[in-house]
Amino acid sequence: MLWTIIIILFVLWLLGFSFGVGGNLIHTLLVIALIVFIIRLVS
Repeated sequence: MLWTIIIILFVLWLLGFSFGVGGNLIHTLLVIALIVFIIRLVS
């Protein structure tokens, strides 16, 4: 489930770079996803 969310956010982030759509929101969600991923790896 976590991997699916990370992949979806990464694709949306790349699309945001391509089309300039919703930049700040996508970057914020990607950072949150990376933080959750790192916490799960550590714990």
